[in-house]
Amino acid sequence: MRETVPAGTRSLTGFLSLERLDRDLFRGWCHEGLPLRAFGGQVAAQALTAAGGTVGGGVQPDVHSLHGYFLRGGDPARPIVYAVERLRDGRTFSSRRVTAQQDGEVIFTLSASFKSAESGYDRQPAMPATPDPDAVPDLFELWAQTSPADFEQLVFPDALEVRRLPGPAEPTAPGLTEQKLWIRATDPLGDDPLLHACALAYASDLLLAPTTALSLERPRPLREEPSSVFITSLDHAIWYHRPFRADEWLLFSQRSPSAADGRGLAFADVWGHDGRLIAHVVQEAVLRPARSAR
Repeated sequence: MRETVPAGTRSLTGFLSLERLDRDLFRGWCHEGLPLRAFGGQVAAQALTAAGGTVGGGVQPDVHSLHGYFLRGGDPARPIVYAVERLRDGRTFSSRRVTAQQDGEVIFTLSASFKSAESGYDRQPAMPATPDPDAVPDLFELWAQTSPADFEQLVFPDALEVRRLPGPAEPTAPGLTEQKLWIRATDPLGDDPLLHACALAYASDLLLAPTTALSLERPRPLREEPSSVFITSLDHAIWYHRPFRADEWLLFSQRSPSAADGRGLAFADVWGHDGRLIAHVVQEAVLRPARSAR
């Protein structure tokens, strides 16, 4: 993986930072996810950073949802420009649209909604019984053992700690694939809620789409052979329910109920370590045999 991000940014805070060019115009750099393609989670998180940078002025509302479409693969060797449209500023809700471009071509679009906090009715189901992070193997340590050459090129360990739980012996429902991960930021993130929301957006794209392929091959850090499938994100949505910190452990309980027509659909329930339901994530991805496997 090429070193394409500017020096001094190899941390989650650095990966989410942007240069403000104008009132509603920002510029950022993204590292690779797939070879020669910018990591989609970082593009989405930077777009949310740009949107949040235009909201507020008194009491700062928090993001409560985002919806994004990946239109073209980003080039990690070039900067990405994020243009923000201010669609609405109401007493409770504010809405923004962000267009991410490289060389005049749109690579990603984001709609985001922000809301001022209020008290009221609150309910949620119980968090699934899950081993604590300390009792679960470190994903990146497994990656280093099974694919040391690939691991040396990764930048994700600079940003995230990831623990992957063993999958169920049998699917809980026919046709369902599942995996659970504990994830947190490697370094403290401070107290800005927007930064924590953007960190969750970054982390949510790491292994959600691969959940759609778990019935086809072993997870990437646990296999030595080349991948037999091609996966890339098509769209991404997040609903944020309750306050949280992304530098504390979050459980991503992921499942994929459908794969058809060259596409796979995946969901994630995101829980705090204290059992609070933090967010829901939904993603659709291209899911096809890899060219070498055709």
